Amino acid sequence: MWRLQRAAVACEVCQSLVKHSSGTKGSLPLQKLHLVSRSIYHSHHPILKLQRPHFRTSFQQFSSLTNLPLRKLKLSPIKYGYQPHRNFWPARLAARLLKLRYLILGSAVGGGYTAKKTFDQWKDMIPDLSDYKWIVPDIVWEIDEYIDLEKIRKALPDSEDLAKLAPDFDKIVESLSLLKDFFTTGSPGETAFRATDPGSESDKPYRKVSDKEKIDQLQEELLHTQLKYQRILERLEKENKELRKLVLQKDDKGIHHRKLKKSLIDMYSEVLDVLSDYDASYNTQDHLPRVVVVGDQSAGKTSVLEMIAQARIFPRGSGEMMTRSPVKVTLSEGPHHVALFKDSSREFDLTKEEDLAALRHEIELRMRKNVKEGCTVSPETISLNVKGPGLQRMVLVDLPGVINTVTSGMAPDTKETIFSISKAYMQNPNAIILCIQDGSVDAERSIVTDLVSQMDPHGRRTIFVLTKVDLAEKNVASPSRIQQIIEGKLFPMKALGYFAVVTGKGNSSESIEAIRDYEEEFFQNSKLLKTSMLKAHQVTTRNLSLAVSDCFWKMVRESVEQQADSFKATRFNLETEWKNNYPRLRELDRNELFEKAKNEILDEVISLSQVTPKHWEEILQQSLWERVSTHVIENIYLPAAQTMNSGTFNTTVDIKLKQWTDKQLPNKAVEVAWETLQEEFSRFMTEPKGKEHDDIFDKLKEAVKEETIKRHKWNDFAEDSLRVIQHNALEDRSISDKQQWDAAIYFMEEALQARLKDTENAIENMVGPDWKKRWLYWKNRTQEQCVHNETKNELEKMLKCNEEHPAYLASDEITTVRKNLESRGVEVDPSLIKDTWHQVYRRHFLKTALNHCNLCRRGFYYYQRHFVDSELECNDVVLFWRIQRMLAITANTLRQQLTNTEVRRLEKNVKEVLEDFAEDSEKKVKLLTGKRVQLAEDLKKVREIQEKLDAFIEALHQEK
Repeated sequence: MWRLQRAAVACEVCQSLVKHSSGTKGSLPLQKLHLVSRSIYHSHHPILKLQRPHFRTSFQQFSSLTNLPLRKLKLSPIKYGYQPHRNFWPARLAARLLKLRYLILGSAVGGGYTAKKTFDQWKDMIPDLSDYKWIVPDIVWEIDEYIDLEKIRKALPDSEDLAKLAPDFDKIVESLSLLKDFFTTGSPGETAFRATDPGSESDKPYRKVSDKEKIDQLQEELLHTQLKYQRILERLEKENKELRKLVLQKDDKGIHHRKLKKSLIDMYSEVLDVLSDYDASYNTQDHLPRVVVVGDQSAGKTSVLEMIAQARIFPRGSGEMMTRSPVKVTLSEGPHHVALFKDSSREFDLTKEEDLAALRHEIELRMRKNVKEGCTVSPETISLNVKGPGLQRMVLVDLPGVINTVTSGMAPDTKETIFSISKAYMQNPNAIILCIQDGSVDAERSIVTDLVSQMDPHGRRTIFVLTKVDLAEKNVASPSRIQQIIEGKLFPMKALGYFAVVTGKGNSSESIEAIRDYEEEFFQNSKLLKTSMLKAHQVTTRNLSLAVSDCFWKMVRESVEQQADSFKATRFNLETEWKNNYPRLRELDRNELFEKAKNEILDEVISLSQVTPKHWEEILQQSLWERVSTHVIENIYLPAAQTMNSGTFNTTVDIKLKQWTDKQLPNKAVEVAWETLQEEFSRFMTEPKGKEHDDIFDKLKEAVKEETIKRHKWNDFAEDSLRVIQHNALEDRSISDKQQWDAAIYFMEEALQARLKDTENAIENMVGPDWKKRWLYWKNRTQEQCVHNETKNELEKMLKCNEEHPAYLASDEITTVRKNLESRGVEVDPSLIKDTWHQVYRRHFLKTALNHCNLCRRGFYYYQRHFVDSELECNDVVLFWRIQRMLAITANTLRQQLTNTEVRRLEKNVKEVLEDFAEDSEKKVKLLTGKRVQLAEDLKKVREIQEKLDAFIEALHQEK
């Protein structure tokens, strides 16, 4: 009887549920529901195939898409006076309905929980795609302004509420056991419960499987799952790469103006470039992160970098050292896969083989240019930017491969130089060391691991990469040895992470895509993954690139602000030192000082063209006479004047003047003009400008002057035209007026007096001081000077006896002088007598010629009559007039050449020299030196670094 009562109660519950569901159904408009929700709520929706209102009622109560609050079930009161029908069909119907209802409810709750758990697992497996969120349009990120997502989230039930809504299965089983008598033996309900019974016979075959087989099966399923995830991730990355390429192309056209993350790595690369100029030795000021790639020679270091850059950009050689200087590669995103150098605007299209070949050739040329004569490697860095869609943003520095033995053709210190370059980069405490090890050779032959362990003994910033794993797996007898290498058990070094990669089949013509496909195919079939010696995240260069990029940016975020503070303090110290030492001077660095000096030099060259013609002619005439006066007096005038015959004098003068004009005079004149131009140029360059003069430019001006003079050459046609002019001037003998006559006499007297003074000085040096100097200055004559003095006195006696004595002594006269000296106890040599006679007679002749000049002052009248009926002959005055006129005409001609041609050519040469110096940084450092220059240079660099660091930090915060 109590069973019948329970069945009746169940019927009442079902009726109340049906009524309750019908009342709830009309409270929510169908148009506002999701498609799935409408199919659940509307019984005749085309999507819903099962038209069962009882089931729909259950789903409506626990749907997460409705905002209606859950209501408690109200049971209808039981009427005890009611007598049920005698048969058992109501009880059977209620039991089946109750059973089916709870089964569906339990399946829904359990299925939802299982789905949520599976979703969480897959969510953990999917990588963080926050870096790619910029692909989604901005409206998606602003959707919270239009839809209240928080309100929807609060309306959804959480896991605890779902757990509370789940029925008590123990009570269900107990209730169903009471109704067991109402079911047949083969009912569907019994079969269903047997299927869920933990002791059912369906589980018995699984218990017979061994644990080892289960582990193998689970490992194989895990491997397939990882490979499946890898393929999905690659497909997503490929699609993302194409999408980013389209977006970046729109940015280039100005359609979509969003600040992309590529600018961040470009800013950071600029900071590193400025730091390399400021602190090339990587001292404490430069602790910013870089990815330093080190490895033994031919270990696959360059191939790993090319896989990360996705292009064959480095020179290659079979066993030959190709990396001869550090190469800084900045990887960033861009719409096109291109490469360009820091100091060049040319872009190399990395999708074209001819551009790739040109890029490799350019890198090789730059490396060889950096290497000095007698060296094999160079510490000078080559900066290269590589842009492309999907590239990981980071800065890598490829270093020359570490060698163990110096071979023929290398410099003896090549090994030590490579070690010093590698240590200089790895000593940076924030540098990420990418240690490349060849897996196909014995681990004991490695050199680089010892070097890395010295620089980073705890392995806090080292990533170990084992290359050529395909060859290692094929050649190594024990695969566990590869595992020991990857785990760092065969090396004394420790690492932050361990990776294994394949760098192709050894063919230099392989494309990056072919190498990547070969690498993925190898690891899919490799025993190293199947036997769990390697984990899936430890293989392929793709995973390596992601890991290195994450480590790089983590290191950047941790260290960049500390470096910015360090440079702020350095800037403050430098500014304080400048104010104390140079309070009234502007902070001009070396380039600014060079520009200032350049303007001053050009102004001085322009001032050279403003020299007056009179000044040019005066200095040219004076300089030319100083150059040729000795030749005129010694080789033309004296030989002709000593002939004692007017006709012979003129003939001798004409012959010697003609020879002189044809051979020597034009060349001497051009030399004088060039030297005069140099002197005037030097005077303008070096003379102080008063208070505005800055001695810091003196070395630069001197270098510019010397280099300009070295490059300047006088016009070759100047000598030919000058020769004709000088020849015509010297042939003219007609003195037109008395003024020119007097000027010629004055010119002749000056020349002869200068020679007379030189002759007296020579005699004084030969015979020693006279009695006056000996008494006043306590000077004595030497024995040789005494001999010369006695000889001079004897010769002077002979000249007094014959004042018209010829210029040369006869042999009997020499003998007479020698015997007279020997009689006084003075032993002399005939050559000494001749030398003394030359100076004594020269002085006598010059004095006679000067006396003759005084007589010729009134001889212009006789000159006009050609000295007819006159004992006075002044041919020497005419000679000096011809020389003087030639000097004036030559000076005028040279002045015209200077002002019209040579000064402009000199100015052009100065500009060329300054341009060459401007491009030669070493020259500027050598010529512009001093504490002031270095202090201003450091101050400018520190300011520039600080500004770039501040801009980079601001962009970094905005990215967060």
